[in-house]
Amino acid sequence: MMMMESQRDWIALEQQYYQNTFKRLPITLVRGEGPRVWDSAGKVYLDFVAGIAVNVLGHCHPAVIEAVQSQLTQLIHVSNLYYNTRQIELAELLGIQSKGMRSFFSNSGAEANEGAIKLARKFGRVNRNGAYEIISVHGSFHGRTLATTAATGQASYQATWVPLPDGFKQVPFNDLEAIKKATSEKTVGILVEAVQGEGGIWATSKEYMQGLRAWCDEQNLVLICDEVQAGVGRTGTFFSWEYYGIRPDITTMAKGLAGGIPIGAMLTDPRTDLFTPGEHGTTFGGNPIACAAGVATVRTILNENLLENARQIGEYWNSKLEAFCDKYSFLDSPRGRGLMRAVHVKNELAGAIVQQAMEQGLLLNSTAPDTLRMIPPLILTRGDIDEASERLDRALAVVAEMPTAKEEK
Repeated sequence: MMMMESQRDWIALEQQYYQNTFKRLPITLVRGEGPRVWDSAGKVYLDFVAGIAVNVLGHCHPAVIEAVQSQLTQLIHVSNLYYNTRQIELAELLGIQSKGMRSFFSNSGAEANEGAIKLARKFGRVNRNGAYEIISVHGSFHGRTLATTAATGQASYQATWVPLPDGFKQVPFNDLEAIKKATSEKTVGILVEAVQGEGGIWATSKEYMQGLRAWCDEQNLVLICDEVQAGVGRTGTFFSWEYYGIRPDITTMAKGLAGGIPIGAMLTDPRTDLFTPGEHGTTFGGNPIACAAGVATVRTILNENLLENARQIGEYWNSKLEAFCDKYSFLDSPRGRGLMRAVHVKNELAGAIVQQAMEQGLLLNSTAPDTLRMIPPLILTRGDIDEASERLDRALAVVAEMPTAKEEK
């Protein structure tokens, strides 16, 4: 079967039958195990993209496989007209980790954020004379639906789709005074990533996050933390907001929550727990398969001490990045937390580094021409980091010989 697959021209078939929505790298991945993947030609890669922060336990983790396989033989889908035990188990785990929040499950991060926006608007109707406006920040990313695109603080994601839905405004990143100045009688909530993911791995300050919490309390606003990328242990705490010593009113999750199976979650504190039957819903959200995978993923992270591993291995990886910044003049300013890291790239060379790293068997990601992003699985070992460093060093040595790498800008 593998031989027959490798003989097909998958790239040509994709161009013929799939819409032109993705700019893909020219490899076709067919198998994964742990932090590694194989392409259709049999080449192996260390995967530091991890499905864009999805494969937190690596590829095909035994706990996720066992949970999904077992659930497939019992119950696949029943809708939300009935109780299902896996959904309740996952909600219980998240409730314990969040110290009392209740869950609503969907299928993606965008859906989770849509639910949060709807819930905030109900809060405004009930508690703030119909206030409905959400303030978010520049550089943020909250999804690709019309509402979450309107909430996203990047003009490049918005320009094609105007007019966007009303009720959203953006202010500068990590600027508490800008939030306060933008707040009006229309404002119902603030939507923020404690650590921006798609924006390039930018962490907010403790003063900022604690200030947001205090401002929302003072003004009777809803604080929504988007944990779609930074959650599920990626930054070394289960929720990235734990580092800041706060708890939001609403938090959203997706990506890594089920170890690779699609799921979204919107969690709410009792203050904003306002939905009643019929006001929000989903057909597939919270299905037994996704929730079984979620239960297995969360339990594995907690039982195998992967939060501590993310902190320790993340610091070790950062030390390697700092060394590369000293060695190569076109790299500087490594940043991030846990296993959510980025480095600034001069002369818009990030894409070239991604390409050369792929040639060396290391998958990285560029969120902008000047940003190299790394969001590998939480199961990484020091040996994996050493191997990745060797491959990245070879790639950077090739890039260093490019004329643009030697230009001063």
